[in-house]
Amino acid sequence: MKNMFKLDGKIALVTGGSYGIGFAIAEALHGAGATIVFNDLNQEAVDKGIAAYKEKGITAHGYVFDVTDAVTTKEKVEKIRNEVGIIDILVNNAGIIKRIPMLDMSVEDFRQVIDVDLNGPFIVSQAVIPGMLEKGHGKIINICSMMSELGRETVSAYAAAKGGLKMLTRNICSEFGEANIQCNGLGPGYIATPQTAPLREPQADGSRHPFDQFIIAKTPAARWGTTEDLQGPAVFLASDASNFVNGHILYVDGGILAYIGKQP
Repeated sequence: MKNMFKLDGKIALVTGGSYGIGFAIAEALHGAGATIVFNDLNQEAVDKGIAAYKEKGITAHGYVFDVTDAVTTKEKVEKIRNEVGIIDILVNNAGIIKRIPMLDMSVEDFRQVIDVDLNGPFIVSQAVIPGMLEKGHGKIINICSMMSELGRETVSAYAAAKGGLKMLTRNICSEFGEANIQCNGLGPGYIATPQTAPLREPQADGSRHPFDQFIIAKTPAARWGTTEDLQGPAVFLASDASNFVNGHILYVDGGILAYIGKQP
């Protein structure tokens, strides 16, 4: 049974994997035996990522490219192939969010979110899948969101992109399942990260931040998730243990999507 979860000899590309959720997932994949490759937008960010991995005892391979640039992405995937090897596992993690009311959001801002969060996974998958076809296997994990299922104020572009990413996940499954390529989504709930820390800080009177209260009330687990909560599910979706799981979105949300909420 333990062997089903081993990733020895596998090469994993985690886009935007220099920090946060992507870093935590890469750390878990490495712990299961995979060689880690990641990208970021500039050399400074890549260098910081390499240093962060080194602190964890991980030798990671960092590359500079923008996931929305199809030509450069294809070139860098070929470079990874030549320098590290053919990619076995792709985690489409790179993404952005812009919290702007719909009527105030510019078309340019909307398009940028769609470009990074939806077009980016398409572009990177398109560059990586030929190598998977050559090897006869592959795992693609798209980082979806609860906004793949739910709407919320100020995130029209993000929700549209993540809803589209859910369907891209299912379509990659449909098109390449026969080639032994499994494409699934991982949908984090509200995760405690440095970016969300201000929303969890106690108020001056010692009470919870209003948004913190809202999340705790909506989550059956009664807590925020941690990046560690995503590690086991990511290893599962990257490993042979999930070989007959395809086109599925695994929500790691503490039960939010199953819960209507407490009666007032």
